[in-house]
Amino acid sequence: MKKALIALAVGGFGIGMTEFVIMGILPNVANDLDITIPQAGHFISAYALGVVVGAPLLTGIAGRWPAHKILMWLMVWFTVFNTLSAFANSYNTLMIVRFLSGLPHGAFFGIGAVVAGKLAKPGKAAQAIAIMFTGLTLANVLGVPLGTYLGQHFSWGASFLAVGVVGVLAVLSVKFWMPELPKSSANGFRKDLKVLKRRELWMVFLLTTIGTGGFFAWYSYIAPLITNVAGHPESIVSYVMILAGIGMVAGNFIGAKLAEKFSPINAVIITLIIMVILLVSNTLFAQDKIVVLVLTFLISTFAFCLATPIQMAMIKTAKGSEMLGSSLNQSAFNVGNASGAYFAGLPIAMGYGISSATLVGAAMAGAGVFIAFGIIVMRHKRAKREELVIAYE
Repeated sequence: MKKALIALAVGGFGIGMTEFVIMGILPNVANDLDITIPQAGHFISAYALGVVVGAPLLTGIAGRWPAHKILMWLMVWFTVFNTLSAFANSYNTLMIVRFLSGLPHGAFFGIGAVVAGKLAKPGKAAQAIAIMFTGLTLANVLGVPLGTYLGQHFSWGASFLAVGVVGVLAVLSVKFWMPELPKSSANGFRKDLKVLKRRELWMVFLLTTIGTGGFFAWYSYIAPLITNVAGHPESIVSYVMILAGIGMVAGNFIGAKLAEKFSPINAVIITLIIMVILLVSNTLFAQDKIVVLVLTFLISTFAFCLATPIQMAMIKTAKGSEMLGSSLNQSAFNVGNASGAYFAGLPIAMGYGISSATLVGAAMAGAGVFIAFGIIVMRHKRAKREELVIAYE
């Protein structure tokens, strides 16, 4: 395995840790800052909003510099603001710092996915991208449980200090293991922006947002679901996060295989249908201590089957401006993160209970299936138009 791909995975590990650890310590943050759990969920949305804004903005600004240098400086930014999160002492301060922490996330993964594909052997782009995302998934096996443990037994600020340590390792690994690379964008940002006129790109963006939002609607409130609904003690939450993380690791590689065996969009449809079934089942059996653990593993597995196929679908759709398109897809992931957490929090705030969040997730994943079919129809129509043009000529 190339060290450059490992460097991308280390960066992915840090990003995955900060993105998901907040979900395991949500009750602790809420108690310490004297706010409600739905209000604490706003920190998830603030980070996600930072990703949405930062992905296209920083990718565009970064286009004039070599990709390896941009990847390193993105991780420097990530490290600084995640470390500062540990010292936030109010709702407003943490909201601001979480937003700033999220800015480099999308650009790193967006540029990194294209770089990984270029570093891969012919026909192995899906596996190379999956290796980068392995860092994100392994964070949920090792980093998030560790951060959750630190947050529950010491202080939630310790969780973000741990993220800062990983950030330093990511900076060093990118600096010393990433080969010299050309500019992030050969076209220039203005020319890259022309890709935004493609309707199919926005359909993929919507698919990523709504489809993955189904997962985040469930995962954002996993800690209270496990403790308040299923009746497990708080001490088991760290182990549940490990279980979910193992599912994510498995799903990441299964998704890469599906993308190679089927078309990326077909792999997405299969995965989303299974997710709907699992999320509905989770609502029905949320009070069963054993079944809820089994479903935690399965939902996490199939949710992360989406990562590589959906990223490949966007890169293919944004041909000619791959890094901008790839970064936009990371924005879409985090619009899904923010919207999933927000919409799932609404019925909870209205008194319908924690498990209602899972039904919101099922509805969002189901909507993603219809969007994916819409993309297939759009592609067929475009192909027919191109055939007619060729026949006329």
